[in-house]
Amino acid sequence: MRIFIIGFMCSGKSVVGRELAKLTGMRFTDIDRAIEARIGPILPWMRINGEAAFRAKEAEVLDELFQEEDLLVACGGGTPMAADNMDRMLAAGHVAYLEVDRPLLLERAKRVGGDRPLLFGLKDEALAARISELMDVREPVYRRAPWHVPATGTPREAAMHIAGLAGMKVQDK
Repeated sequence: MRIFIIGFMCSGKSVVGRELAKLTGMRFTDIDRAIEARIGPILPWMRINGEAAFRAKEAEVLDELFQEEDLLVACGGGTPMAADNMDRMLAAGHVAYLEVDRPLLLERAKRVGGDRPLLFGLKDEALAARISELMDVREPVYRRAPWHVPATGTPREAAMHIAGLAGMKVQDK
């Protein structure tokens, strides 16, 4: 079984994925960390090489992950947007969209989103406008995911929700 966790930046994909892996024993991969293992820190690399080059690296990593079984993947916020990635993820496994309303996303981005290349250096109204602009484009694609998971509670709650949708047994610790 492959599960791809998608959602906007700061929606909790990585922390929910790690929690789900802990609960189920499945192997977890964060696609951004896998890319960083190849190119180094994303922000400076993307500033030099551009978003299109980053999306090409992301597609390479995704192609490799499609060859693996029994894997949880935390995707980048833009992963489903590039090329035919969403169609390929839907064909290769289960896709869970972590839903977080925009005010909470903005709050989280203010707190922990400063290193995100598409939000870097933005504050206050400019940050809110950029999040709104990106969500207007991304949300219709995210909503194509069959599994919609509220991600406003704890990471464990979201992970348990995904486990339930997948019919997975959890190791309750």
